[in-house]
Amino acid sequence: MKQIVIRPIFPEDYALWLPLWNGNNQGLENEAITKSTWERLNDPNFPIYGFLALKNGKAAGLLHYVLHPTTGNLKNVCYMQDVFVSPDFRRGGLAKALIAALAEEGKRQDWARVYWLAESANMAAQNLYQSLGIRLDFTLHMMPLGR
Repeated sequence: MKQIVIRPIFPEDYALWLPLWNGNNQGLENEAITKSTWERLNDPNFPIYGFLALKNGKAAGLLHYVLHPTTGNLKNVCYMQDVFVSPDFRRGGLAKALIAALAEEGKRQDWARVYWLAESANMAAQNLYQSLGIRLDFTLHMMPLGR
């Protein structure tokens, strides 16, 4: 039986995290963003956090999230920003396990909700997310503010 461990990201995890991060970014590597993201994930004063999924001791997946206040609730809410499972470990329930770990953390810390965005054409993600959450009918708009 294969052992799955999901745990917070630690400063010594860079070598485990980096290939997953690069896979999540689909080859669009930006050294400054990678460096900043890693620093933010490991800064206890910054509201960006992450989990690693390890399967038989190998880095198999990651999840990053942003915790923040909102006007719609007195409790913090969580934006699940990145969920990535290495192609070698897909179809084994790791994404669902990562999200379940996030939900447990949210219950432990008494967050109001977890929310996320997903590309509408990513059917694997859509199928997973529709089994976990409530689909809201909103359209995302973005206004770039510089380079």
